[in-house]
Amino acid sequence: MKPISIELVPRSVESLTEDLRVLRDQFPSIEMVNIPDLLRFDVRSWDACQLAQMTQPRTIPHIRAMDFSQKNAEGLCAKLTERGLDEILVVRGDPPQDMSRRVHPTTAADLIRSIKQIAPNIRCHAALDPYRAGMQTELDGVREKLEAGAVGLFSQPLFDLRYMEIWRDQLPGVEVYWGLSPVVRESTRRYWEVKNCAFFPGSFEPTLQWNRAFAQTCIDWARENDEGLYFMPIRVDIAAYLEGLV
Repeated sequence: MKPISIELVPRSVESLTEDLRVLRDQFPSIEMVNIPDLLRFDVRSWDACQLAQMTQPRTIPHIRAMDFSQKNAEGLCAKLTERGLDEILVVRGDPPQDMSRRVHPTTAADLIRSIKQIAPNIRCHAALDPYRAGMQTELDGVREKLEAGAVGLFSQPLFDLRYMEIWRDQLPGVEVYWGLSPVVRESTRRYWEVKNCAFFPGSFEPTLQWNRAFAQTCIDWARENDEGLYFMPIRVDIAAYLEGLV
C-alpha cells in the first residue's frame, strides 16, 4: 500500500499547528500531508507546507492554476524552491469570490507543462474529479495532464468503493490517491450532492461509525491492490475519525 496522506485545512497557523501536533503525537505512521490553497484563509498552501515540513517528511501544497499565468510560472517555481517544496498538486481552482482578484485562463495541464519545463525536479500531481463530467470527458482531461508531466492523481472524495474500482480499472498503471471524507451531517451530504454532483450508496448513513467502517474497507482494498488513499477529515475530530484506522 502506498503512503496515506491527510488533507489539512490551513484555517490559521494556530489551527494547522494543532492538527500537525495531533498527527505527530497520535498517528506517527502518517508521514504525508496535502494542503489546499483556500483564498478565504490568510495562510497560503506553500507557507502551510513549509510549516508542516517540521513534522512531516512529505508535504504537498495545492496550487490553483488560474492564479498563475504561464509567464509567471517561473516565479511560482522559485517560491516553491525557496520553501524546500518539490512536490505539488495542481488543480484548476474555483473562481474567487472577490471579483477584483485577477485570474488567468491557465489550465492545470498548462501550468504542469510550464513547471516541468522550468523545474523538472518538481513532482506534479493532478486532480481527478469523477463527478463533474462524463467519464470519457474526464479521462481525456486526465490524459492531457499526464502527458503534460503529471506523475499521478488525487481524486475528489468518493463514497462508494464500487465506483472507485470502476475508475481504477480505467487508469491502469496510474498512481492515484483516492479521496475519503467523512460525512456526518445530512447538510454535508446535500453539499456534496449539489455542489460537487457526488452520490452515495444506498447503505450510507451520516454517522461517524459508517464513515469509519467505509474507511476501513477502503484501507483493506488499498493494501490488497497497492493503491493510495488520502483522508479529508472536514468538520470531524481528526483523532476520533482516524483512531485505530492508521
